Amino acid sequence: MNQTLDDKIRGTESLLARLIETIDPAGVRVAWTGGKDSTVVLYIWKAILDHHESGPVRAINLDTGCKFTEVMAFRDRLATEWGVDLHVAQSDVAIADYPLAEDTLACCRDLKIEPLKKAVRHTGTTHLLTGIRRDEHPDRADRQPMENRNDPTHVMVNPILDWTETDIWAFHARFDLPHCELYDQGYRSLGCQPCTKKPGDGGDERSGRDRAKERSLKTLTSLGYF
Repeated sequence: MNQTLDDKIRGTESLLARLIETIDPAGVRVAWTGGKDSTVVLYIWKAILDHHESGPVRAINLDTGCKFTEVMAFRDRLATEWGVDLHVAQSDVAIADYPLAEDTLACCRDLKIEPLKKAVRHTGTTHLLTGIRRDEHPDRADRQPMENRNDPTHVMVNPILDWTETDIWAFHARFDLPHCELYDQGYRSLGCQPCTKKPGDGGDERSGRDRAKERSLKTLTSLGYF
């Protein structure tokens, strides 16, 4: 059955409402990249927390040292405006001497996965909310709304799996959500600078992402990435 955006919003809200009724919301953090998708999750979770007077909204952001300055500026501005309790996770790797994107699997492991695991441990996160969607990559087609993870032990919650790119932008428009200016310049999916470019004409949403990394997404997920 085809779901409308309203159906999908209700499904997401229902999942997150059940979450807040069964666990301590202090252990929940949003894996907020500063991108369009995780900003939707951040907004909905914040609204639920506000309704239950259980704020603030908490988030983890991965600062790899090679993100777009526009994304970082957007992150900092919105975190202030929305009162986000933001934990910025960074690698201990010296970026100036690191061979960025030469081995994309190793690069993502060192700059994203290991810092994410450390952040989950450090913040006492029991449930990590992501903005991943099934339609954005074939390797995410079988992802589930709730996934138990080890090393460290936590639950990865994926509340917008069934949304589409069109749904995301329709939601942004309906609720007047802010977004990073790079989307207005033609980017459709934002990662680190060495692995992100504007998609070509007719390309899909993630066609601007590094191809080697895209082929390794299932492996990256098995290592702890979202």
